[in-house]
Amino acid sequence: MLSNIGIPGLILVLVIALIIFGPSKLPEIGRAFGNTLKEFKSATSDLVNGHDHKNSTSADEGQRLKAVEKENQHTGS
Repeated sequence: MLSNIGIPGLILVLVIALIIFGPSKLPEIGRAFGNTLKEFKSATSDLVNGHDHKNSTSADEGQRLKAVEKENQHTGS
C-alpha cells in the first residue's frame, strides 16, 4: 500500500500536512506517531515472544492459589 508512494508522493503528503497543521504542530505529531509505533512494536514483539506480562502474572497468581488450596486441604484433613 505505502510502498507505491515514492519520493514525489511523500513530498506531497508532507506539504499537505505542513499546510494543514502548520510548522509548530508537525514535530509534536511526529513524536506522537513515533511513540505509537514504538509501543506497537514492543507489544507485538512481547506477544510473539510470549512475554505478555499480564498473562504471566495471572498464571503465577493461579499457581500460588492452587498451592495455598493444597496446603489448606492437607492441614484441614
